[in-house]
Amino acid sequence: MDILRKKTWSPYTAGVLAGILLVLSVFIMGKYFGASTTFVRVAGFVEQSVAPEKVASMAYFIKEKVIIDWQFVFVFGVLFGALASAWLSKEKMAVAVPPMWEARFGQSRVRRWMAAFLGGTVLMFGARLADGCPSGHGLSGLAQIAISGYVSLICFFLAGMILARILYGGGNDHE
Repeated sequence: MDILRKKTWSPYTAGVLAGILLVLSVFIMGKYFGASTTFVRVAGFVEQSVAPEKVASMAYFIKEKVIIDWQFVFVFGVLFGALASAWLSKEKMAVAVPPMWEARFGQSRVRRWMAAFLGGTVLMFGARLADGCPSGHGLSGLAQIAISGYVSLICFFLAGMILARILYGGGNDHE
């Protein structure tokens, strides 16, 4: 399989493969793509080890059980799939901090970590507020031909472009 050894894939090939994976997910598991619930469930696992009675009484965890399910495996599959892709393509370069990120947030590791943590917190808050993440609403919504999927995907892209413009200005001039 020569395609697996390429450093970059055609977006069309990647899109077709993601579509096939989505169809298989629905056909085999009866579930659409999504990832953000997994992170909340992991937080529930951690909190459950400290205060199980608190987790048992939380409305969210009554609705969304604290379990390891297909989504948990999906999220770890993304991680291990990325590692397998890097290994198969013989990509040896590991970049701890992209040059644009370092140029924007400076040399201080603490400052960069705080910016990343804050961004992740805002991202997770938004994902939970929207009752799902971009992969859940965007990819799965498009596959279902749901208007909400189209609207949310357009909003994700617009917000991403606006935020990138605010954070990085003109783009690659930092590299």
